[in-house]
Amino acid sequence: MLDVLIRHGHLIDGTGNPWVRADVGIVNGRVANVGFLREESARRIIDASGLYVCPGLIDMHAHSDVQLLAHPEWEVKLAQGVTVEVIGQDGLGVAPLSDGIVDSLRQQLKAWNGDPPQVDWSWRSMGEYLARFDGHVSPNVACLVGHGTVRMQVMGMDDRGPSDGELRQMQAIVGQAMSDGAVGLSAGLTYAPAVYSNDDELVELCEPVRQWGGYYQPHHRNYGAGALAAYAASIDIGRRAGVPVHLTHAHMSTPANRGRGPELLALVDESRVAGVDVTLDSYPYLAGNTYLHASLPKWVHTGGNSAILDRLRHPNTRRRIEAEMDTVDWSGIVLSSVSRPESRRFVGLSIADAAHGAGKASAFDFYCDLLIDDELGVGAINFIGNEENLRTILQHPAHMAGSDGIVVGDRPHPRAGGTFARYLSAYARELKLVRLEDMIRMVTGLPAQRLGVIDRGLIRPGFAADVVCFDAATVRDRATYENPRQTADGIPYVLVNGELVIDNHQHTGKTPGRALTFPRRL
Repeated sequence: MLDVLIRHGHLIDGTGNPWVRADVGIVNGRVANVGFLREESARRIIDASGLYVCPGLIDMHAHSDVQLLAHPEWEVKLAQGVTVEVIGQDGLGVAPLSDGIVDSLRQQLKAWNGDPPQVDWSWRSMGEYLARFDGHVSPNVACLVGHGTVRMQVMGMDDRGPSDGELRQMQAIVGQAMSDGAVGLSAGLTYAPAVYSNDDELVELCEPVRQWGGYYQPHHRNYGAGALAAYAASIDIGRRAGVPVHLTHAHMSTPANRGRGPELLALVDESRVAGVDVTLDSYPYLAGNTYLHASLPKWVHTGGNSAILDRLRHPNTRRRIEAEMDTVDWSGIVLSSVSRPESRRFVGLSIADAAHGAGKASAFDFYCDLLIDDELGVGAINFIGNEENLRTILQHPAHMAGSDGIVVGDRPHPRAGGTFARYLSAYARELKLVRLEDMIRMVTGLPAQRLGVIDRGLIRPGFAADVVCFDAATVRDRATYENPRQTADGIPYVLVNGELVIDNHQHTGKTPGRALTFPRRL
């Protein structure tokens, strides 16, 4: 007898092939049969008439490293059909750790992760961290090892290159993390301490990644006028190291890049012809989101959080920082999260408006004072995107989806709650920029291939039963900048490892998720 039988659905298998009418039978967490199964009996039968049935969706850029442990049901993503979260992004993952960096890393990433009291940060190795997820959360996770976190353990927040011994030490940490189950190396090259590294260092740290069959995922060095050169440099690191490169949040935003989406895609195509395995992801929004102090000049970050706060307090140093940030448009940066209750009145306001409301003559001084008062725990949304580039890039066959979603704060970016439903509704159904089957491939089969997860991303006998049933006519994102916590519509059933976690639009409370570790287990 089957555990679950999904009948009468339009099956989109994740390959990009046209849909077919087929039933799906599930036993012991795996797809048992696909085809005409009307005579089969099952403990649970789902009538998928009028629905599409596809593999579980994969978020290639998630920031659920800590919040998922605090909120294991993770309805924000499961309501969109996401069954795999790829975490450890932007070089600043939370594993592996050493005792000496835990407190400073928690403070640095507070605007990404929050600091939920129910999460015990006692893990140190990647293996110990991944074990926190198995059977304790609703979705699956795959994890990258963060270059910045590794560098912090060995070199602190120093603005210098590593010695040979330090480089070997960092290689050993990366190698152990890969052995423990990481899928690759992430880098955040505009964030401290990775901003102090050079490309040679990254090539060396990709060596254990190559040995384990992983990939390199950089947040590259420049998102403004130098973005294309920064993408090229990232690809060259992969070429030199012999590893695949996944260009994350590759949206070509900022006014300087308007209309340059085709240039990025030409670079990707030329690199692939030359033998470099390059893929990319983006999110379907025109605003970015990160912690507010990321915009400080890189020298301000040297020495870590306490040193940053001291520099912001020192009048002469503050004036030097102001001079270097004189081109910032404070009206385009909107506060999304704060640490102190007293600062919550500013959430949802631009820094310019918040400064005015606080009676401050200078938006820059308000910015500095807020960072001091909230001990750097401030998140912000920056409206810099370009719809033309977004539409161009998402149509490329090597493109995937990555929400870059952060859920902390009173007004987080809506991309956490809307990315996947928005791709399916606005860009596939309404604008018809890609076929529905190709959009599903973009968020299922293709990312599973990038991750090297050999039993997910497709609906085939023997594969893990991560399965989604959705209504192509009604699926839609409801999260907005004003109300970002509204969950998506149109996805009544989601299964993770054969267990229903969304049943008739309701979360079941089940937590069948697991860490997808290396070597990839069947």
